[in-house]
Order: sequence, then structure tokens, then C-alpha cells
Amino acid sequence: MVQIRKRLGDMLIDSGLITAEQLDAVLKEKPKEQRLGEALVQKGLITDMQLVETLEMQLGIPHVNLFRYPFEPQIFSLVSKEFAKRNLLVPLKIEGDKLFVAMVNPTDYIAIEDLRLSTGFHVEPVLASQDDIQKTIAKYYEETFDDLFLEDEKSKDEDEDNLTDLDSPIVRLVNQILSAAVVEKASDIHIDPREQKVLVRFRVDGMLKDERVLPKHMQAMVTARIKIMSGLDITEHRVPQDGRIKTNVDFRPIDLRVSSLPTVYGEKIVMRILDLSSSLTDMGRLGFNRINLDRFTKEVMKPSGIVLISGPTGSGKSSTLYAALNKLNREEVNIITVEDPVEYQLGGINQVQVNANVGMTFAAGLRSILRQDPDIIMVGEIRDRETVDIAVRASLTGHLVLSTIHTNDSIATVTRLLDMGVEPFLVTASLNAVVAQRLLRRVCRDCGRKEPATQREREISAKRGIKIEEVTRGAGCPSCNMTGYRGRIAIHEVLVIDDDMRSAINRGEGAARLKEIAIRNKTIFLMDDGLLKVKQGITTTEEVFRVAMLD
Repeated sequence: MVQIRKRLGDMLIDSGLITAEQLDAVLKEKPKEQRLGEALVQKGLITDMQLVETLEMQLGIPHVNLFRYPFEPQIFSLVSKEFAKRNLLVPLKIEGDKLFVAMVNPTDYIAIEDLRLSTGFHVEPVLASQDDIQKTIAKYYEETFDDLFLEDEKSKDEDEDNLTDLDSPIVRLVNQILSAAVVEKASDIHIDPREQKVLVRFRVDGMLKDERVLPKHMQAMVTARIKIMSGLDITEHRVPQDGRIKTNVDFRPIDLRVSSLPTVYGEKIVMRILDLSSSLTDMGRLGFNRINLDRFTKEVMKPSGIVLISGPTGSGKSSTLYAALNKLNREEVNIITVEDPVEYQLGGINQVQVNANVGMTFAAGLRSILRQDPDIIMVGEIRDRETVDIAVRASLTGHLVLSTIHTNDSIATVTRLLDMGVEPFLVTASLNAVVAQRLLRRVCRDCGRKEPATQREREISAKRGIKIEEVTRGAGCPSCNMTGYRGRIAIHEVLVIDDDMRSAINRGEGAARLKEIAIRNKTIFLMDDGLLKVKQGITTTEEVFRVAMLD
């Protein structure tokens, strides 16, 4: 009797990982050449590991975990790095005339046949996750730069050819650092000069970790190479500089914002990696609680007024603003932004770059924008009295103004505007809502395990009217580098300025009274939103306490 192989989508539905509606939506949206499993992982509906385990059942091909696999270094000489990257595979071991190969797609018979012809071995494919394979390629095909590491101080006088020649060791080293950061899904790369060495550190899911140590004599060359790539002045070491790099890493385009800062041990360089492939456009994927999403959507759909997003640097404020702009972006409206810098370019929106060197400040840009017949204005950041005055004036003359401000929570934003010298009646007349936002780490979906909540967790949640009986914690697995966390999600606090709040502000009442009104209006504070996400098994109480404060 012929056994009919079940389709991948049906197996994922049967195992409860996705719904039939989600499957239909992905099948309609994905490009014809993209594999279904890859599209589902990209959408965040399943993890790499869940896909691999389902494919193992579907194809009857075993899967292998590469995190601590006992590779023999010479095995990698059989398959070139380019071939491994292009076909997403790595050689595992040789047994007799068989070469075992870990593949993302073990049904790629063209790649298998190419390997058989080039190596002379009978190829036996096994399954591995894309993440696992990319990390293995980055680790084991890593070039060694012994000649660079052994060089003496004369290397400081390297000619510029070595910094621009694509085959030179220093160029390859910088490319390798960028490639490793992309594979690790880092948001920032830090080139950190110390007294005796140079540290390369990656920020992954909001946490910095040491990636590698370079000898001190390589500092000047690495710094010069990055400056050349980002169009900075390599002869200037005394003042901070900002630049941008657009390049391709492992066949995908990436955009980096580069900042150099003189320190006592030389120039520190930080590169912010802008992931242009991430979904910035869908407000539903920002982590908004349903009530908060409804309130935020209602406020940004109003024809005039100011909506502010507050939070520290790196709390995802820009992503929330861009998602709101994308929702508002229609043929009949004129949207203009003034940003520093323009991080993501959005079609159909006029984006203006701040340039203080030529007098193009937020205030100057905003003043010019008002003469461009805008309907919606986005100001990258409200930093000073002049900018806030023009923003208020714009909102009172029928424009919707979106912006960010650096404060700890939503109520502190109102106090900050008053401290900046804005009259209370202008604040109440113009301000629609304030959204406070933080990013916290998600529990890894591959190793997350439910366990009973501690007594303290129960007590803290009960005080805020939330009942938590069990929590989810990550045990640590190869997918999350044994941290128990993978990816990040936002928590929000949406403060809507209603009539009661306006009256209190006009009477000059303090933050405590504003908070009472917010509680009466059933405002979900950062701590509440975080604990609700703990209850849903998305994050942990440790993460919530790290970014939000208890009353």
C-alpha cells in the first residue's frame, strides 16, 4: 500500500502550531519561489526548531543539533564557504563512502548532486535549522588573521590600499564582524578600545556580550576601514563623527548607522544595524495589548492634535511611529517627517534629514514643513522649547503631529512639557495622548517551560488586580544561545488626555492627581502590561522588573 505523505501546512495545523486561517494568509502573501516553512518562520508564526521537528516527521529524515556537534575542522575543506552559504548546508562527518550533510532543505537534489560530483562521496542529508547552519558557517568557516594579529606597530602606517582592497585581511576582518553580527541578529556592534586591547561587542536582544578581542595594534586599521566605508574623515580623531554604511552581507542588503566618539584609549565606534526586512509596517505586530491598540489607533486617526511616544533610547519608539505613519499613509494625505537621522525610508512619505551644521534643526525643519501644506507631521524628537512651541502651534492649526520625547512614563511627559515652558492651556488644547514604551526580552519559544509562580510573583500581580498562577521560563537551548530568551516585545502605557485630565492640568495639579485620573480611566500602566505578558507566557517577571518600576 502506497503511503501518502501529509502536507507540511496540514501537519502544522494538526500539531496546533498554526491555524488554517494563518496558513491561507501566508500562502496568499508569500512569493511563489519561497518555501512555505521559510515564510511561516519569517512571519514569526513558528520557530526554526518547530519547523525542523515537523519536517522530520513529514520527510522521515532525522534532524541534528549543531550547537555542540563534535566537528572535525578538516571536514570543512570538502565544501567551500560560498557553496555552504548559497545552499544553506554544512558537512558533518564521513563514514566509509558516505558524506553526511546537514541541510535546511534536504530535498534540494541539485545541491546534493553537485556535492556528490565535487566530493566523490555518496551524500546522506540530515535536517538542521537555518539558524543553526548560519551560525555554524560563521563559526567554522571563520578566517584566521594570524598575519594581522602578529603584526607589530608598523601596521599603523598601512597604506590606504590595504583599507580599500577587497581581498586585504583588514577588509575581510571587518566584513566578518558585520556578517557575524547579522547572523547573531545583533542590533548594535561596539568597537570598544581598552588600554591593552580592543573589544568587539554585540548587543543582542538588548544585552551587550563580548564577541571577540582584537590586539591593540589593529585598532587604527579597523577604525580607518569602518570610517572609509561610512564616508567619515579618517584624518580626524578629535571630534565625534556620524556616518552611514549601505552594504550587502551574505546576499542581503543591510544599512548601518555609524557613530565615532574620541575616548582616552582611542575612538570608540558604534554601528546600529537597521533591519530593513523586519515588519515595521504592521501595528498589530508591535506587541500592543488589544485595549491599548484600540486607544492608540483611535488617537492617531484624529485629524489634529499631538501624539507623543516616550521612552529611553532603543525602546522601539521609531518602530511604533513608522507603523502609525504606515497606517495613516493614504493617497489623499500629505505626510512630511523631519528626522535625525532618517532610519527607514517609507514610500509615499516626504522625509527630511536634520543637519545642524547648515542650520537644519528640528525647529527650522518644522517651521518650513508648515509652509508645505501638510496634513500629518512627524518630528523625530522634541528636544527644546522652540520645537515644542512650533509642534503645539501646528497641532492647533489643524495638523496631526507625531513625535517622541525622553521621559520615564506617560504622566512624566505632561510634567516635562510644562517644565519646558509650555502654558498649561496649550498642553491641554493640543495633546491627544502619550504612549510610554519599553522593550523586553521574549521567553525562547523552543525551550520555554511552564512552572508555578513564586509567592512574590503572585503577591505583586495580585496587588495590581492580575492573577498569575504559572509563569514560563526558558531553560536555555542552542536557539537562544542558552540564555532562555529570544527576540523582544514591547510593553506600552497609553495615556489618553480626556476632559478630567485637561481640567486637572489647567488647575496645575501634580502628577499624583493625574495618576488617580488615569487609574479611574482604566489606563494599563507599563507594569500592568508587562505582568499581563508574563501571564500569557511571553516574558518573565525578571524582565518586567528590569524595565518598569513598581509603584
